[in-house]
Amino acid sequence: MSDTPESHIRYLGGESGHRGFFGGTASKTRMILLTVFIAGGMAGMVSGLGLPALIVAVTGVGITMLTTARTHRGTVLERRRKRARARARKRLGTDEFVPYEVGAWDQLQEAILRGTKDEKQAAERAAVKMRANPDGADGMGWLQYASNMPGIAWHAPIGEQPYLSVAFSVSGQLRGMETAAALTRAANAWGKFLARRAAPSSLIRNVQTLTRVLPPDSARQQQWVKTRLEPVQEDWTTEQRASFEAQKLSYDEVIRKSSANAMVQRHYVVVSWPLTQQFTDAAGKYGPGRDAWRALMAGQIQATELGLNEARMGDVQALTAKQTTALMLHQQNPHLPIDLTRNVDPLLSGIASRDEFSAHIVDGVDPTSLVMTETGPAAPPVTWWHRTAAIHGENLAVAGRSPLWSLDLLIGRELTFVRSVSFHLHLVPAGQAKAKARADVVRDLAGVLADQQKGRLISDDSTTRMSAAQRRSADLAAGSHHHGVDWIGFVTISAPTRADLGHASRQLEEACATGLGIEHLDWQDSFQSAASGTTWPLGRGLRPAGATLATRAINRLAGRTDKEAIS
Repeated sequence: MSDTPESHIRYLGGESGHRGFFGGTASKTRMILLTVFIAGGMAGMVSGLGLPALIVAVTGVGITMLTTARTHRGTVLERRRKRARARARKRLGTDEFVPYEVGAWDQLQEAILRGTKDEKQAAERAAVKMRANPDGADGMGWLQYASNMPGIAWHAPIGEQPYLSVAFSVSGQLRGMETAAALTRAANAWGKFLARRAAPSSLIRNVQTLTRVLPPDSARQQQWVKTRLEPVQEDWTTEQRASFEAQKLSYDEVIRKSSANAMVQRHYVVVSWPLTQQFTDAAGKYGPGRDAWRALMAGQIQATELGLNEARMGDVQALTAKQTTALMLHQQNPHLPIDLTRNVDPLLSGIASRDEFSAHIVDGVDPTSLVMTETGPAAPPVTWWHRTAAIHGENLAVAGRSPLWSLDLLIGRELTFVRSVSFHLHLVPAGQAKAKARADVVRDLAGVLADQQKGRLISDDSTTRMSAAQRRSADLAAGSHHHGVDWIGFVTISAPTRADLGHASRQLEEACATGLGIEHLDWQDSFQSAASGTTWPLGRGLRPAGATLATRAINRLAGRTDKEAIS
């Protein structure tokens, strides 16, 4: 990493979002509560309530400042909100998930309509648990899920903009020992891939990178040996047979030792197309109905595959709906082979699970082994505990980072547990990103100058925000061909027991703090089942910053495409 060219060192961290109208990056909750108490106090004073109104307003402002103050464990208000959410989910029964089945659903509806009072209550509670999709894939369907064709997922989450997504498997940019020049070319190629899709004319708006870290599967090596072993000959002596069996055991030992405590990575890129007016206008050129959407997406998928190849992503392949679902099922139950698609139904993407405050618990079976039961051989039951944490830019130490800054998280030798690492990128056109960066620089500089003129000490937070905004503004200078991006990272760790999950959580926190400069992991407690979906190949987990008033006005003036145009 020390040989990384200086031109590819980028400064990350310290940036907690764009400034508000009055400067600073305080949370919306704090600003709303402060506005309510101050306005209420002023209104009370004007209406003649006098001192009591003033006391209530001052007390409310003080409580608001205390409960919304940021600490290394979040704010008091956030912690209370998490506990309240967990209690509400348990009370309503939404902390458990049971995959939807037609027969079981019909029985529950029958009990609700015609059962006794106790039967109705039990059926209603069971019906709440039974859902078509797990919480992490709420509102997900398929625009295209035929065999041997790219799977196009159709998402309509509650309260969010609908979008389409396609997952691509990639082998990665680097192989083993690579030179600094190869690293530079790889970084340039990935940057160009993102920049070409951030333009206002592009239909793509979100890109997710996903790395699945799991133990190696030796099935292919064992199959290779099995097909190449010399068959046992009838005329072999006892010594020859013993030597043959010893060689087989020796190779099995080699495979076992080489895979012990080893982890391999599987890489994926997920691209999302928001279902905006721009998308429907472009699809209208191909004809009416959903067939036009599929025709448009066929060209978009082909162009994305070409772009990933140009970005030096190695072997690129668009996943089918079965392959995407198999990956999701494997992430819920790592005992399921990641490439096993034979019995996968794209419409059944969830496994029965339940939630604790800090864990998403999945109950499944291990199809790779059999145990003898009273009814014969059967797959043994297994349980997996999952926990997800978010990585925010504001929790990163401000430092120069090379393209390999997250390597310890991907291949760190001290991290021996199964995990998924995902980064979500929302592409922002250069004009919009440049306007926000300039506004941030002006407001931060004004705040620093005001503190200097008043003789106050300038806080590190102010200078950090200002330097980050200045770097972003410089990166977006005219002629740079750079665009903006909003980003967030997620890590989901998996362990077979509760104790192992707690140990893995501490390991991850230590590795992130010492090796990556991540000062705080934001554990998504109280809704871990939904948080698991942020590291599934679905493109979920990032709510982009809202467009400015000027940007919305320009987009409105741009209008729709001309019907007479051929593209």
